[in-house]
Amino acid sequence: MKRNYKKLVALSVCSGLLLTACGGNNKETNNAANNAASGDKPAAQTNAPAENVKTTITWLNILHTPSPPTDTVLNKIEEKTNTELEFSWVPDASKEERINTSLASDSLADIVTLTILENSAVRNALKSGMFWEVEPFLDEFPNLAKISKEIRTSASIGGKLYGVPFQKSLARNGVVIRKDWLDKLKLEVPKTTDDLMAVAKAFTEQDPDGNGVKDTTGFTDRNDLIYGAFKTLGSYFGTPNNWSVSADGKMTPEFETEGYIKTMDFMKQLFDNGYINQDFAVTAKTDQQQKFSQGKAGIYVGALFDSKNLLNKAKGIQDNMELVMVNDITSTGNESDRAIWAANNGIGGLLSFPKSEVKDEAELKRILKFINDLMDEETYALMTYGIEGVHYTADADKAVTILSSDLWEQEVQPFSASRPIEYGYKIHDADPLKMEADKLILDNKNYAVLNPAYSLESETFSTQGSELQKITTDATYKYILGKMTLDEYKAAIENWKKSGGSNIISEYEAAYKAVSK
Repeated sequence: MKRNYKKLVALSVCSGLLLTACGGNNKETNNAANNAASGDKPAAQTNAPAENVKTTITWLNILHTPSPPTDTVLNKIEEKTNTELEFSWVPDASKEERINTSLASDSLADIVTLTILENSAVRNALKSGMFWEVEPFLDEFPNLAKISKEIRTSASIGGKLYGVPFQKSLARNGVVIRKDWLDKLKLEVPKTTDDLMAVAKAFTEQDPDGNGVKDTTGFTDRNDLIYGAFKTLGSYFGTPNNWSVSADGKMTPEFETEGYIKTMDFMKQLFDNGYINQDFAVTAKTDQQQKFSQGKAGIYVGALFDSKNLLNKAKGIQDNMELVMVNDITSTGNESDRAIWAANNGIGGLLSFPKSEVKDEAELKRILKFINDLMDEETYALMTYGIEGVHYTADADKAVTILSSDLWEQEVQPFSASRPIEYGYKIHDADPLKMEADKLILDNKNYAVLNPAYSLESETFSTQGSELQKITTDATYKYILGKMTLDEYKAAIENWKKSGGSNIISEYEAAYKAVSK
């Protein structure tokens, strides 16, 4: 882990190359040189770094913001964790391709953020022995020891845990709507999907911003069938979360269900009538949020806590913007039909540690201690809110007010997606929207729909899953965009089955039967 690199140089190089190993090939040489220069014994003899010596840790991480953070908060995190961190930032929009390339070339880092565990290349890499199995070590660290058995099981592959799970709220999604536009057009907050369609129509056709120009749409969405609008809308139509399982153990993929087809029809109606941005299939998340904050659309479907950021981004552009969050929409109007998909059963991915970079258990434990330290409330506060007095103030109840949204977005926000756990702390946001979002997300837990196949193993899925998913994803988009009929869509699903999908179904059924005994 210890390397002769300057942080600024490392960040610049890693940002440019993205997937370099940040000098990993020189790790042993640099360690030997450093030890010789200081008169210390080699790491192999001491078996652990001295407590007062900063450890350099490289981290191949996902960037969810337009640019990497400055060093302001980074320096404080390093101080709290007694480390020197070197990040290789991979843009979220290209994470799958970049991570696949990195895994194939073994161009990794001490810590690798893996957020797409269903990706076949990722699963194969994890099962191949490329990464350390960590469960035997977790209970040695107080924060890691608190990770529940359920979380560990859900995050395991083939019964083994190949990294520290990102612990996320179980069901975070809902609908964010321009309340000021609803009020202007004398519309009620929607409770059904029909109501939601009516609002989208009105926001498109009735000039909700009052500028006399037909320049708004109801929805703004992005090129993501999971974290964009589609999967959340699917919940409202009764679509299962990836898979459904019958009482006799028969597995059905979501894209074969009636709810999925109804969701496609809903999205197709939005597209055909111009109630959604016509470029949604190629729109990035940052552009989607910008469209909303600039007043080009009035309905955003995604994480409920995005509402605060959307409102902050609108300052100076849409200063009259008011938002309302909705988490109880159904297609039937019946409370008993409420449902919301649980993203990866509450698992946001893994912080994994490749054996090519982390050479022995002593080194692994030092990195696990770093992850454990990230879970302390003080470090969590740094990664969530920044530095008190610089980025935020807090009252006696630890309710936080951000001092400058621009400064927070630049120096703090890039770290927020890297928190190993995002809930359970006393410090909290004083912003009314964020407090309401947290309340609704907690309420969502009561209606969360889990993926019954999340921790199950399918050899075909592991080897062909990503390629096969392209068949269903392409067919879904083509149907919504009017480039494919329903019969052609169903033919594409049959092609998925013939290409390996039927094997996935049977393998999941066998795995489910085995764990259900």
